Amino acid sequence: MSLPRLALLRDFREEGWPSMDLCADMLANELTLAGRVELVSHDPRYRQRARGLPFLGERKLAFNADRIFNRYFDYPRQLARLRESCQLFHVVDHSYAQLVQSLPGERTGVFVHDLDCFRSLLEPERDPRPAWYRKLIRSTLRGLTQAALVFHTTDAVRAEILRHALVPEERLVHAPLGVAPEFTPAPTPPPGQAPEPPPESDDQTAVEEGAEEGADEDTEAEQPTPPDAGYLLHVGSCIPRKRVDVLLEVFARLRREYPTLRLIKVGGPWTSEHEALIAREEIATAIEVKRDLSRDELAELYRGARLVLHPSDAEGFGLPVLEALACGAVVVASKIPALEEVGGAAVVFCPPGNVETWTETCRGLLEDPASAPARAGRLHHARRWSWAEHARRITDAYLGLL
Repeated sequence: MSLPRLALLRDFREEGWPSMDLCADMLANELTLAGRVELVSHDPRYRQRARGLPFLGERKLAFNADRIFNRYFDYPRQLARLRESCQLFHVVDHSYAQLVQSLPGERTGVFVHDLDCFRSLLEPERDPRPAWYRKLIRSTLRGLTQAALVFHTTDAVRAEILRHALVPEERLVHAPLGVAPEFTPAPTPPPGQAPEPPPESDDQTAVEEGAEEGADEDTEAEQPTPPDAGYLLHVGSCIPRKRVDVLLEVFARLRREYPTLRLIKVGGPWTSEHEALIAREEIATAIEVKRDLSRDELAELYRGARLVLHPSDAEGFGLPVLEALACGAVVVASKIPALEEVGGAAVVFCPPGNVETWTETCRGLLEDPASAPARAGRLHHARRWSWAEHARRITDAYLGLL
């Protein structure tokens, strides 16, 4: 008996959303390994139109015009062959949910990572947008409401979906994300060399009570370091909800106390407000911006960071928090529902937007690293999140449709 064919509908790689590419890659890998469905992974073809016009060139307007044409006109037309050859369809990114209208909705699912995409319709006072933009997003939201399955990362996202009555509760499926294999407390060893063994403790007290059983093995990693040595790390974009303004203000204050402390920022680019803040605080020479890193390179940054900061005031999941913990890093994050759900007792939390508390907390951790949640507990917590389990829940839901 042949396996049902599931089409995995990816984002355009040209748009540059590494988190969405990661989700697609990890799911595709686990679906292939499990062998319960026949996977058809679809990488959509991207056409550049506006960027080739002389009066638009490389400007952001041209890029966004191409995105609209590709998402709303080209991509749906690429699905004709898949509609005939596949029984099930999985949209990796909710901002592509308009594709559901070109597919059999009763056999299609959409993964909702957060509701930011729909904010201009759900809470227009928070995200005012022009009428043409809202019309496009309304088409995307219409597709989401027609999907047979709506997957979500956290209970926080589920609660928001239900609060706005977007889809019936029975269509919702909880499928948390996982940790990619590159994110480990030690670099991946060369072929033939055994990896570093994980901490032995497997009970929740490893996180909540300081991971006493793992204390001996972590002694070297937790040795005191001068507060002004090394770097702080932030991984993420510069969109407003990431609160990069808080990140920069906290770093500027710490830098005045610890003159050699550095900040590494993965992602970007800066907004004009961020650039002005950097100039005003005179911290440009202390900041290094990195982009287009491999997962191995990113893991190395997590492992070397004094602190990983995640000051967002809204998140659907917060994958960098989990990745950092898996590498053994100390994470300071905003005390918001999704990050509390993902980080638990392994993360140090601060009120979102409170620069004073963030600065004081980071200062305390730099001065006394042992005051952070124990390293063995951080590693234990991260191991609870699995891409294999993510794929299993998704597969179960789709097979249930058949």
